[in-house]
This record gives sequence, C-alpha cells and structure tokens, in this order.
Amino acid sequence: MPVAPVDKGEALLTLLYDELRQLARARLSSGGRNVVLDTTALVHESFLRLQQAGRLDISDRDHLLAYAASTMRSIIVDSIRRRRSERHGGDAVHVTLGTIAATELGASDEEILEVHDALGLLVKVNPRLAQVVEMRYFLGLTDEEIGAALGTTGRTIRRDWERARLLLASMMGR
Repeated sequence: MPVAPVDKGEALLTLLYDELRQLARARLSSGGRNVVLDTTALVHESFLRLQQAGRLDISDRDHLLAYAASTMRSIIVDSIRRRRSERHGGDAVHVTLGTIAATELGASDEEILEVHDALGLLVKVNPRLAQVVEMRYFLGLTDEEIGAALGTTGRTIRRDWERARLLLASMMGR
C-alpha cells in the first residue's frame, strides 16, 4: 500500500507541537491577560488554521514560529472580540433596566485590541517592525528567537523593538 507523501510543514508543526504549547501557556499566563482560551485550545486552533492553509511554505522552525505568532494573534483577537460581543449582548434582545450594571472591559483586552489595530497601521509603515511586535507581544519570543526567524541578530531586534514601541505608543495616543 503506497504511503502518502508527508508535507514538510505539517511534519515540522507536529514536531514543534510541545514547543507551541509552552509558548501559548506562557502568553496566556503572563501579564494578567484575561482571554477566554486555554493553552490546549489556542494551540489546537492554531494547528487547525495552519493545516487549513494547505501546503505551507515553512522551511524551518523559525519560519513556523513566525507564522504561528500571526495565527495565535488572530485567534486571541478573535476570542476577545467574540467575548466582547457576548458581553454586550451579542444577538440578544436588549432590555433597559432601572439599574445600570458596570460592565467594563478589562484593560488587558483593550490593550490587546489596541495593539492589534495599531499593528495594522505599523505594517504599512514598516512590515518588519510589525513582525517583531507580533512575535514578541503575541507569541512571547525572545530577541534572539525573533532574530533567527527574521534572519538578523538579537541586537537588531532589540533596536527594532524600541522603534516599534515608540511608533505604537504614538499610534495609540500614549
């Protein structure tokens, strides 16, 4: 019986599953982020989205991590938006009550959405800076890991991170 050829990107993704779980766990547990996801859900959803993309042009671990950062960012932002919609009633019939319940979004949700929106602008100004922010903020990679993924040094990434932080702060009005 002939064996189906193994997609290199899919095989690499399978090998790096545990590492993706560790990265997701670190991102979801640090900074008090209040995202309605657990580590397994984030990694599995990322895995599914990466597989649904078809044959990926992923040549190595660093390439995969860059792609995973983008995918995890998308999942986290979608989760926050979905929860935000549900928190504000979603498709429910709205009834005005005599008392007002204070339903404030957590600052971390707002921050994540602000960073996501600002990245949309930053990518137009400097795509590499946007990648650096995405990989550091949403995936929690170190400067050296980002440098390896982008083909540069950790020192260059540190400088890029500082530039990106300044640009994002100005874009976010801080």
